[in-house]
Amino acid sequence: MEYNHKSLENKWQKFWADHQTFKVADTHEKPKYYVLDMFPYPSGAGLHVGHPLGYIASDIFSRYKRLKGFNVLHPMGYDSFGLPAEQYAIQTGQHPAVTTEVNINRYREQLDNIGFSFDWSKEVRTSDADYYKWTQWIFMQLFNAWYNNDADKAVPIEELVKHFASHGSAGIKAVADEDIASFTAAEWNAFSEEEQQKELLKYRLAFLRESTVNWCAALGTVLANDEVIGGVSERGGYPVEQKKMMQWSMRITAYADRLLRGLDTVDWPEPLIEMQRNWIGKSVGASVKFPVPQLDTAIEVFTTRVDTIYGVSFVVLAPEHELVAALTTDAQKEAVENYIAITKKKSELDRMADTKTVSGAFTGSYAKHPISGEAIQIWIADYVLASYGTGAVMAVPSGDQRDYVFAKHFDLPIIPISDSQNIEEQADGNKDGRYINSDFINGMTYKEAVPALIERLEALKLGKAKVNFRMRDAIFGRQRYWGEPVPVYFKNGLPYLINEEELPLLLPEVDKYLPTETGEPPLARAENWKYQDAYDYELSTMPGWAGSSWYWYRYMDPQNQEAFASKDAVDYWKAVDLYIGGSEHATGHLLYARFWNKFLKDLGYVGEEEPFKKLINQGMIQGRSNFVYRVLDAEGKGTNTFVSYGLRNEYKTMPLHVDVNIVSNDALDLAKFKDFRPDYKDAEFILENNGKYICGTEVEKMSKSKFNVVNPDDIIETYGADTLRLYEMFLGPLEQAKPWNTNGIEGVYKFLKKVWRLFHDAENNFQVSEDEPTKAEYKALHKIIKKAEEDIERFSFNTSVSAFMICVNELTDLKCNKRAILQEFVKVLHPYAPHITEELWSLLGQQAGQLSYAAYPIFNADYLVESEFAYPVSFNGKMKFNLPLALDLDAKAVEELVLANADVQRILDGKAIKKFIFVKGKIINIVA
Repeated sequence: MEYNHKSLENKWQKFWADHQTFKVADTHEKPKYYVLDMFPYPSGAGLHVGHPLGYIASDIFSRYKRLKGFNVLHPMGYDSFGLPAEQYAIQTGQHPAVTTEVNINRYREQLDNIGFSFDWSKEVRTSDADYYKWTQWIFMQLFNAWYNNDADKAVPIEELVKHFASHGSAGIKAVADEDIASFTAAEWNAFSEEEQQKELLKYRLAFLRESTVNWCAALGTVLANDEVIGGVSERGGYPVEQKKMMQWSMRITAYADRLLRGLDTVDWPEPLIEMQRNWIGKSVGASVKFPVPQLDTAIEVFTTRVDTIYGVSFVVLAPEHELVAALTTDAQKEAVENYIAITKKKSELDRMADTKTVSGAFTGSYAKHPISGEAIQIWIADYVLASYGTGAVMAVPSGDQRDYVFAKHFDLPIIPISDSQNIEEQADGNKDGRYINSDFINGMTYKEAVPALIERLEALKLGKAKVNFRMRDAIFGRQRYWGEPVPVYFKNGLPYLINEEELPLLLPEVDKYLPTETGEPPLARAENWKYQDAYDYELSTMPGWAGSSWYWYRYMDPQNQEAFASKDAVDYWKAVDLYIGGSEHATGHLLYARFWNKFLKDLGYVGEEEPFKKLINQGMIQGRSNFVYRVLDAEGKGTNTFVSYGLRNEYKTMPLHVDVNIVSNDALDLAKFKDFRPDYKDAEFILENNGKYICGTEVEKMSKSKFNVVNPDDIIETYGADTLRLYEMFLGPLEQAKPWNTNGIEGVYKFLKKVWRLFHDAENNFQVSEDEPTKAEYKALHKIIKKAEEDIERFSFNTSVSAFMICVNELTDLKCNKRAILQEFVKVLHPYAPHITEELWSLLGQQAGQLSYAAYPIFNADYLVESEFAYPVSFNGKMKFNLPLALDLDAKAVEELVLANADVQRILDGKAIKKFIFVKGKIINIVA
């Protein structure tokens, strides 16, 4: 029979599903290997050909590891809470759960069609109550924990309560709010419950705090920084403003040092590691207070260059700083309020990126220099962020470029400081030189001056040494419906947890998925939704990253009703061995996941410090857009005439995107183009000399708006899933971006047909020989065994596909149909093209479905050792022909065989030999 990808692939996909071929064994007999994909958000658009790239790579590796004898966990699920489903629900009135289910079913169909070896018995969905019960449970553990700096880990809040009851606050070293109180045991025990709970909230790892957030009124929710682009929401393009709100937060900053240290222990791409290091942003410096006498307070700043304190000529606060209102004088009130209003429209990322615009406002107030005591102006400016450091900076115009530009723009003092003239930074980061004209640090080196200044500030009670991190505590609330309810109720305005046995706290039904008319989150629309019919629940839901911060553990034991995963499962699977996903999650999901993992380890629920041992970022498959060229009339208006690419310069034209699915090898299907849009039905065309309309091309991001989205279903229908899998790998290195070009897929399809023909005769009858293979056939086989294994181990899948093609060409030329060769070749090709190889394995008489657990062929180097060499034979330096000779012959034997050769005798024609030159394995030269 001929190769028929449709019937063959349907057959084996049904077989795998019916027999649960890839259901992971609950056994410890084999070594384990855990392969994980960043699970998808199931959108209504489904998958395009760019989405499966990482999944195909992980599937190849999973299948390979099974062949190598590993017990492989390769699961798949859905990150199914999120804003897109909620926005669709707002527009249509349909419950997000309904549309999410439809989208998941569509994704599942597409994933199955590609032939992935996922263990679907392990599937998870973050929006299932059985799943988010445990997300809520983890939140409860975070709420009931604090970070003990002495132990360098999180511990239960009960330990803190016991310490307070017996020793007061003395001796506690914790990561906590700045305004924690000092009290004795007696005072603590005398506190009311409300007073105790307020103080404990300053220590909890999950806590409520007034925070500056990205508020999008149109979406009715807080957005993360990466959801805001250019001051508007990424989804919908709605205005976003900075706003102060009471928000749930996670004290991820407690883990900052451990998050940094852990990066030295993982096998991740260096650019991704560097992104995390920069995001965490550890800085060693000093905290300095600038007194504000009129308010009887001080402005605290953090600086890494306390030695520049003599050059401070003004102080700058973030517009959101808590002291701005109190510091603003009546004369400056209008200017300050106007500036704050403008700043609210910018995201933090926009403010950080804008280094050219100079703007700010004077508060009208002054602070005292902590050492000189001189009065210095207090300004606000959006280049200072409330979320970084203390939200205030000491401005040193003579030592900092941005401060200098600001000072010049507003005509503020620029005080020369000696360090900018005499202390030079060396290549190794050290600073060299001595200070002059700088009070008591005159003559000191940098290493001497810094501790001396900190000591002086400490004596004045205006400063201290401090380590600071750029990373802020993570906002953990979203004012939307489609997310995990927070398992909290409020009594006397303070948060309390519901009982664990009451989990999961289910999402209530609401009449609309919009905020209430008074601006409360959608959950406020739920009728009679109160805890014990008396207390208000938390109305915000958890952010999208909550469910994805621990999901790899649920895969280990997804049906467990007593725990998020059993201890036995966690102890066996441990950490993820290979994680494949996009680099866009570097400072979001991957940081939060590492944070939650470390927390769960602190409390003894898991044993691994880092969740993902090896991580690979797959590159993006870009779209290959096609263009038609609309001819413009004399007034520049578009006509209904379209000129082909090669003739476009002869006319005034406008390029327009056209659906790539009606273009083949850049030639436009004219009939389909006329059906593309109603206004094109009467289109006229100016064609090339060959009678074709040739489209222009450009590589762009795959997008519906560019009509360059290629549906994998269409590729599979025409060429098959095995062709799609091989072609996506063939496009280029996994980690690099590469353009999709359907024009090249035909060659891969022909390759699979060539594989099929190795096993069939001219009449398409299955036919293999039991004969012993030749040396050349063994050599071809063992070359591909070695090459494919090496390539898979280093994730160089594209070079393996090329090697497969070479191997099949060699075997075809050798007319090889030997079972001993082809049966082993099937195993090597199987991870890449599982359907065709399953069929060939079955035709070879092997048990159906067992190819996935066969043993990977063992490479034998002996078959690659050359036993003979075709020597180029030259006469007086001119090469005449090649002569194959055994490589183990000595020089005398070679000379005898060569001179006895008939062709040599004919060329010599009786001439005497003057010299016989022989270089083993290289040349033979006869001088006559």
